Amino acid sequence: MEENPRKLTILYATQTGNTMDAAERISREAERRGCPVSLLSLDQFDASSLPHEDTVIFVVSTTGQGDAPDSMKGFWRFLLQKNLTKHWLAGVCYAVFGLGDSSYQKYNFVAKKLDRRLSDLGAIAIVERGLGDDQHPSGYEGGLDPWMSLLWNALYKINPKFFPNGPDFAISESELIDQPKFKITYHKTDILESQLSTLTGLKCAQMQIEMARSMSPEKFSHDRNKPDCFLKMVKNQPLTSVGSGKDVRHFEFEFVSSAIEYEVGDVLEVLPGQSPAAVDAFIQRCNLNPDLLITVQPRVMKSAPNNGPNVPIKLKTFVERTMDIASASPRRYFFEVMSFFAAAEHEKDRLKYFCSPEGRDDLYQYNQKERRTVLEVLDDFPSVQMPFEWLVQLVPPLKKRAFSISSSSAAHPNQVHLTVDVVSWTTPFKRKRTGLCSMWLAKLDPREGVCIPAWFQKGTLPPPPPSLPLILVGPGTGCAPFRALLEERALQDAYDGAAPVMFFFGCRNEKNDFLYRDFWLFHAQNGGLLSEERGGGFYVAFSRDQPEKVYVQHKIRENSQRIWKLISNGASIYVAGSATKMPSDVMSAFEEIISKETGASRETAVMQLRRLEKDGRYNVESWS
Repeated sequence: MEENPRKLTILYATQTGNTMDAAERISREAERRGCPVSLLSLDQFDASSLPHEDTVIFVVSTTGQGDAPDSMKGFWRFLLQKNLTKHWLAGVCYAVFGLGDSSYQKYNFVAKKLDRRLSDLGAIAIVERGLGDDQHPSGYEGGLDPWMSLLWNALYKINPKFFPNGPDFAISESELIDQPKFKITYHKTDILESQLSTLTGLKCAQMQIEMARSMSPEKFSHDRNKPDCFLKMVKNQPLTSVGSGKDVRHFEFEFVSSAIEYEVGDVLEVLPGQSPAAVDAFIQRCNLNPDLLITVQPRVMKSAPNNGPNVPIKLKTFVERTMDIASASPRRYFFEVMSFFAAAEHEKDRLKYFCSPEGRDDLYQYNQKERRTVLEVLDDFPSVQMPFEWLVQLVPPLKKRAFSISSSSAAHPNQVHLTVDVVSWTTPFKRKRTGLCSMWLAKLDPREGVCIPAWFQKGTLPPPPPSLPLILVGPGTGCAPFRALLEERALQDAYDGAAPVMFFFGCRNEKNDFLYRDFWLFHAQNGGLLSEERGGGFYVAFSRDQPEKVYVQHKIRENSQRIWKLISNGASIYVAGSATKMPSDVMSAFEEIISKETGASRETAVMQLRRLEKDGRYNVESWS
């Protein structure tokens, strides 16, 4: 009797869904080659069983400044146990593919340290780790495609039973096209109306969100579908001048449901609303009935339980709450599946070309670079009629957007404040684009009383004790968590005294975008927490108010002695803002200061700063 083919285990850890997308692609390509696959999120996998696996592919992303995704943290803690020996994974073969962004200082840090740790525990790498880069013209797929080719050859080399017909043979996608991963059940009963009719407005909204998101394909087992609370906007205040080229807003929200206690440094996640016109257009384009009651389930149930109520929901509500139809761009597989449902030959040919290696650059120009939405893509290929099951699987998920909280709950007991840059840009073909959530918030009228579903999360900036001196660097909206911190520290100072604070802020012009100017200046005068007489200081870099550009790192270098004195007195450094060049430029400035003030070499200064980082005295929160 012929021995069964080898099974491949693919484990992924994702924060935003991209990594799951990549892991599913690897899984799909392996199955096309005849290799059975087990695909699991790392938080669904028993880490203690890893030595019993034969071959494991890890697909992991890096978040923030080198952080592991939430779904990986338990697994990673297990791997770091000191009782695991260097032979613990002897005989286990593995490969690692990472997703990251090379504009961040700790590019693909999680994939690199996972690779090292697996090797230290005795596992054998069958192929060099692959690193996907968001900055690549084709995104992470630019690194994934060639890496997969190496992977198939390596797997076949260690054991031909992985691919009975060889690594280059793959069955046609058309043989798999009638097997979407999710099953839609349509209900004719009025069960939903009878359940929701007994609920109040808030309870009804909460149940709808929880039901819809518990059925979403992008639901992760660590994700909380039920909102922590609902908020009502009470202030929508522009912080920048008209015509400045930027639109930064100060939003104030009150708790509609019971107030949530949050700490300085926490993050608020908001589920944005979608344009009703766009939702209606999508439903009409796809020939869907918005009033049908549906449930959505995986065709193959995973061992992890569904963590939401499995009751029917209106199709329109499911689309509104889970499917990003008019903001996010679809992935390449979306185009591949579209090609099978195109009735017009010229559309089918174009879609197939987009999915071919030769058409990758053209697809990038058409799709990612122009940030075309699902609705726009479907409109460009009118002969395509995709079944709703495939749309549910392939339309990008409607994701919560995270914002640093810019208020102290002690100063504002029933409120939470945000400082938001309203995102807008023009594509290479002069198409106007806006950020879904920021523009939605900017257009909300506080008088309308819209209830906003929200979740609270811990940020990467730990709340400091009042006795800890601080050096803060927060250009632009990076100042948000420091407004919260200063509000709270001012209250602490009034009761029992507090340590001084140095704050470095940056913006383009003093006149146009000096965010919270009066607030900072108030605390920088008359012995306030930011005053130099207290040992602190407030320094602003206006980058465009003079011929040469001046940024926060320049102001940091100008105050070398004062900064080193605070660091020597035990100060912690907090950096927040855009993840482009700012965090690395600021870190370089601190390295220069340590070298200059101590007389140490630059290499020694770098090591000292890394030690501060390891000790929790150098913290960064950045975003793209």
